[in-house]
Amino acid sequence: MSIDFRNVIEENKAQFYQDLDQVMQVESVKGTPEPQAPFGKGPKKALETVMALAEKYGFETAIINDAVGYAQWGDEKEYIGVVGHLDVVPAGEGWSFPPFKLSQKAQRFYGRGILDNKGPILACLFGLKLLKDMNLPVKKTIRIVFGTDEESGSSDIPLYLSEEKAPQFGFTPDCKYPVVYGERGIVNYEIFTTISDPELKALGDFVGDQARDHVPDHLAVTVAGKEIQAVGKRAPSNAPELGENAITLLAEKMLQENLVSGQLADYFSWLVKSLANQHYGEGLGIGFSDADSGKLMITPYQLSKKGQQLSLSLAVRYPVSVTEAEVTETLEKHLPPDSQLEVTRRIKSSHFPKDDPKVQQLARVYEAVTGLDGTPVTTTGATYARFVPNIVAFGPSFPGQKGIAHNQDEYMDEEDLLLNMEIYMRAMLALIE
Repeated sequence: MSIDFRNVIEENKAQFYQDLDQVMQVESVKGTPEPQAPFGKGPKKALETVMALAEKYGFETAIINDAVGYAQWGDEKEYIGVVGHLDVVPAGEGWSFPPFKLSQKAQRFYGRGILDNKGPILACLFGLKLLKDMNLPVKKTIRIVFGTDEESGSSDIPLYLSEEKAPQFGFTPDCKYPVVYGERGIVNYEIFTTISDPELKALGDFVGDQARDHVPDHLAVTVAGKEIQAVGKRAPSNAPELGENAITLLAEKMLQENLVSGQLADYFSWLVKSLANQHYGEGLGIGFSDADSGKLMITPYQLSKKGQQLSLSLAVRYPVSVTEAEVTETLEKHLPPDSQLEVTRRIKSSHFPKDDPKVQQLARVYEAVTGLDGTPVTTTGATYARFVPNIVAFGPSFPGQKGIAHNQDEYMDEEDLLLNMEIYMRAMLALIE
């Protein structure tokens, strides 16, 4: 049976945009846990909104432990899974469009979650609806699974797997193309450095938007009554080379203006020498790399004053052939005096056989639709593929598209969104035929 996917999508895209806008308008940032809402009201409302859409489309639906929902086509207990998330990072400042709305300008959509991950996972759901409406004879069950805590550690997945079987195979549309068969290990550190100089008292608190998901773009501090500010460029923490880090910029400014001396000057000199534009760990002796996953990446994302100590938080993404212990042991040799290192977060690397027939099936679909090379790759990102057995990451960003998620004016071109829908429709159909 020959299907004109592009024509079917074009004829139905207005309805898709309307439904997507409903979900985009939900401010699904993690909040205070409440009864029936373990990750706050926003993520739960987004989940309920999507379940209502899925029911309208005619799918069987269920919500598991108030944390994860699914829309299912088919009756078999074994299933192919497409796993995405509805929670988003905070909007931040500096938007040109309302962050919690689907806005369009010059064939480009804007809004928090349009790329990460509401747009792609809703494209999967709507694409599956279009396949179902064709009354195609399919042999396997497929589920679109919607999580609500991916951005904050994926603690929703154990709640799902405690009651539901893992998929036989599947993908998460929350990374890049082609198929991603390996994800680097992640370890976050906090470095505590004791400053005994009395001038530490003249240093105020560091003020700015600092979080582990992005390169900080603005930071301010008062030194001896004078306020110093640094303005950088925000970027995702797994693409630090695309940003300008306000932490190292502020340190450079304090040194250039001779605002600190003694131990403080030594500390900020170490910070600049070790981390300013040293995105691959070379300034700290941890410039590991391998053929499969490339270079280690490091992002300083939070600087704070805690009593007699300065605290610096680092996010490190290391190659699949390297261990966390190797990174830690080497890093400890390059700390400033009177420092202690603490691991605050760790996620092991993940690896799926790149020659698996289903991985190759996805690669062939990608090549057929785009004409591009579908050789499986690895990523610096962290997706549900680390937590859900038997799945790989697959899209939605195309080669050359990087550093869009988690930023102001998060966007996705209309052409790319619809092309993703076609890829996902073809991929799902190939996996369930």
